[in-house]
Amino acid sequence: MSKPLEAAKSASSTAKSAVTKPASENSPTAAAFLHHPYTRTALPFINGGLAGMAATTTIQPIDMVKVRLQLAGEGIKTGPRPSPLQVTRDIIAQGKVKDLYTGLSAGLLRQAVYTTARLGFFDTFMNTLKARAESQGQSIGFKERAAAGLTAGGLAAMVGNPADLALIRMQSDGLKPKEQRANYRSVIDALSRIAKGEGIYALWAGASPTVVRAMALNFGQLAFFSEAKTQLKARTQLSTQTQTLTASAIAGFFASFFSLPFDFVKTRLQKQSRGPDGKLPYSSMADCFRKVTKDEGILRFYRGFGTYYVRIAPHAMITLIVADWLGVLTK
Repeated sequence: MSKPLEAAKSASSTAKSAVTKPASENSPTAAAFLHHPYTRTALPFINGGLAGMAATTTIQPIDMVKVRLQLAGEGIKTGPRPSPLQVTRDIIAQGKVKDLYTGLSAGLLRQAVYTTARLGFFDTFMNTLKARAESQGQSIGFKERAAAGLTAGGLAAMVGNPADLALIRMQSDGLKPKEQRANYRSVIDALSRIAKGEGIYALWAGASPTVVRAMALNFGQLAFFSEAKTQLKARTQLSTQTQTLTASAIAGFFASFFSLPFDFVKTRLQKQSRGPDGKLPYSSMADCFRKVTKDEGILRFYRGFGTYYVRIAPHAMITLIVADWLGVLTK
């Protein structure tokens, strides 16, 4: 084998090792920093936020199309049923390709708050549960994983609701007549104008379905990811990377299935504005469920499941894979 080829292989092997080994093994300074008690407490939150922001940057155009599909034909049982491709073409025709990234600043802020909190809380809860189980000579099961996922999702959703609201308002703004559009410049502009015009509590509009959606999504995503990875490790000979990829795909499906109806209601509640009579179309999460079921049919909640899955599953996969990778690097 030629020397240049041997050198290239050696460099490739070294690079691969560097990105799959904990940073603490390569540097005493990194080890001291990463193993400091404060750092250990903060890392699950930091890794979760970075992973969520990486996923959102990739998936944002799909999320834009998903929101527009949920708002199409509102209040009409036999209303228009545009395809994801039609919605994408309409968005581009009305503006530019970059319009598919409308609300990205809000999406990134939401991930910086929401995903930081939910993955951080989940890892913290799981570590506590593992330590308690090990002290009793036991191991944690699906029930404990589900409880950790539900609790982490609910807490994070309350914290992240204002950013989520701003994201929906920015993405739905283009559906209004030009003279009625808010034309938000950024997530900060959206949050400040909503708070000033509608009151600070308006930033938590749709909080109930947001919390329930987050609990359902986290139950499907985090609990099933953790359980699937445990089962794959015990029952298969798959590599660690394949186990992570397979478990994240399984988690993405269940996250989509459990959370879509609540995501649909959340979008409707956060997008709504008062009519000429001063009343809102929906008074609560239950009222929205009732009216949509009556006017548009029960299956309306699952219309666009394919698009939602294509938005949720890759987002879940990228988030979990990046978080897993960051977890290895920061051991």
